[in-house]
Amino acid sequence: MSQKIKNKKIADKKDRRNFLQRLSALLGFLAIAEFLSIGLAFFNSKPRKALAKGNEHYFIAGNIEDFPPGSVTPFAGARFFLVRLKDGGFMALSLRCSHLGCAINWHNKQDRFICPCHASQFDKTGNVLSAPAPRALDYYPLEINANVIRVNTAKVIKRNAFNSSQVVYG
Repeated sequence: MSQKIKNKKIADKKDRRNFLQRLSALLGFLAIAEFLSIGLAFFNSKPRKALAKGNEHYFIAGNIEDFPPGSVTPFAGARFFLVRLKDGGFMALSLRCSHLGCAINWHNKQDRFICPCHASQFDKTGNVLSAPAPRALDYYPLEINANVIRVNTAKVIKRNAFNSSQVVYG
């Protein structure tokens, strides 16, 4: 093999190595920058639409008119679904399954909450329709003042079944 060809192969290897080193450095820098920006966002974040009152933490869901009867509205950041029953009453149900705490989903076509982890199913009031969930979904107390719905997200209430006293009317 001639010296020219040998030198070209060595030069090609060096070019490739330099390129890979630069690419690794760039990707490392981007990873560090992303990690720092996520950390800063985490430490600077504040709950949206929340009011603190003593040991309570109220989340303002909106006006009564914003939620039609029979609707289910997720508030993932506040960890609840706001349910407006057909009779106009409101409930704030936890989005955590009472079995192992997986995040449940509302399925409008089936008119029920379904847990993706173990297939527990719950009706619109949080009652268990299909096991393995041992009890109804937990709920948050809510209040309605001047047509504004406020949910106390600091106080989750465990329950075995739905009771009409858990519904709030505006």
